Amino acid sequence: MNTLTVLVQSAPTRSASESLAAFREAAERAKTLVEKILKDIPTTHANTITTEGLTLHTSGQTANLQMMVKTLGIPDAPVIKPLSERFTLDMYVSRMSAGSQLYQGLLGVLSDRLSGLSDLRSELRDLLTQISKMREAAQLGASSDADQNQSLDLASRLHGNYEVQVAAHLTMSRLRSFCHDLIRSLRAIVAGPIGGL
Repeated sequence: MNTLTVLVQSAPTRSASESLAAFREAAERAKTLVEKILKDIPTTHANTITTEGLTLHTSGQTANLQMMVKTLGIPDAPVIKPLSERFTLDMYVSRMSAGSQLYQGLLGVLSDRLSGLSDLRSELRDLLTQISKMREAAQLGASSDADQNQSLDLASRLHGNYEVQVAAHLTMSRLRSFCHDLIRSLRAIVAGPIGGL
């Protein structure tokens, strides 16, 4: 018998209540991190975006910005929905992870051309750690890594300062929207019953 088999066989298994408590604790920490990210986005945006007209307070995207999303190839984040029979806990945690990885990757590409994004990247890294703990506590399968080519595609389209500024603005705007969805879902998960645990 090999060492890995012995470790797996001797590893203590958690009771359902211990798993639920560990999941909720990780979810609560994730919620706190998302709240911090939401608080930090306006400051980071104000300190990094110098192009006139690119503010977080504009209502809706202009046609020009919508065109730039396509031109730059900035992907949409995965949709986060309330838990249901059709939207399982595994799907929820996987989409949380994929979206967080997406924005961490996009900010990483932008960091090569624009300073001031490292705090958001670090907070997303910490959020991914908490999402992994949620996955572990719920005994969900390993998540697939987000497609890193999406970030590389953005890098190849950043020809000048204007594109960098617009990409950073759109990334932070979309990250903020994604975080609002996460907050709503995490509040429900922390407070309510969780299917599958």
